[in-house]
Amino acid sequence: MSTSDAVTRGPGDPCWRALVDDAALFPPGDAPLPAAVAAHRRHRAAWYAPVVGPFVVADHRLDELAAALDADPFPCVLVVCGTVPDALARADRAGVPVAAVEVAVSGDDLVAAVDAVAGSLGSAADRPVLAVELPALDPDAAWLAACDRLVAIGARLKLRTGGVRAEAFPPTDRLARWLVAADERGLPVKCTAGLHAAVRHTDPATGFEHHGFLDVLAAVGALLDGAAEADVRDLLDRRDAAGLAATVAGWDVGTRGRVRERFTGFGSCSTTGPLDDLCALGLLEPPAGARP
Repeated sequence: MSTSDAVTRGPGDPCWRALVDDAALFPPGDAPLPAAVAAHRRHRAAWYAPVVGPFVVADHRLDELAAALDADPFPCVLVVCGTVPDALARADRAGVPVAAVEVAVSGDDLVAAVDAVAGSLGSAADRPVLAVELPALDPDAAWLAACDRLVAIGARLKLRTGGVRAEAFPPTDRLARWLVAADERGLPVKCTAGLHAAVRHTDPATGFEHHGFLDVLAAVGALLDGAAEADVRDLLDRRDAAGLAATVAGWDVGTRGRVRERFTGFGSCSTTGPLDDLCALGLLEPPAGARP
């Protein structure tokens, strides 16, 4: 990859555009819905608005969200806990625009589960972006076959990178295998939970080992350059903030765009936390006097 075109540090740069979906309603943030909606509106009007992706909401909270939105809706990522048709119908009745649908699947036949979700969304031409969360296991033949099916239907792979329990954070070697499997298939990935900070770290309050979103970006970039799984694992383990920042800052515009086509972003209950890290590392430059 060329390192000739340093990152522009603007919020509209391809590397940062729509990087962080606003998951303020979800643990561990658990923001009250009216406060989360008000904050999202502020994010959408702020200087860093291009970095902020859609608002994330679970289907069972759509009526509550509709009341808070009043007559001024904004695009949402719909996390489906029930059935997809019911969730989409509820969103339509509530007047909530659906930018993407996210569904977790499980069971003995993951390919059939993926097909069932895709079929319930209707024709490929009309459906919103689909991200499917597979079981958080080491990839076996069934898991990889489901990835193949996601490619065939034009969906994304949703990777869970954390949560409120230690076991929700995948080991580095497992996350590396997930990313390698996706890269081998040209399968875009979206991450959820745990990526609140730019760089891998140990949370002092919980002791949980958090992955960093810059580590994931660097790993995806390395895979596009032909890196081996061991190199990906090493990148995911890195805690060198300055080194990771230098790696990303050295990418040219085309590379930044290709990396984000593969790593489409992540959901975070703290929208401004990742922005603070990017600003502190010199990768995102606010206007004079402005802060996230």
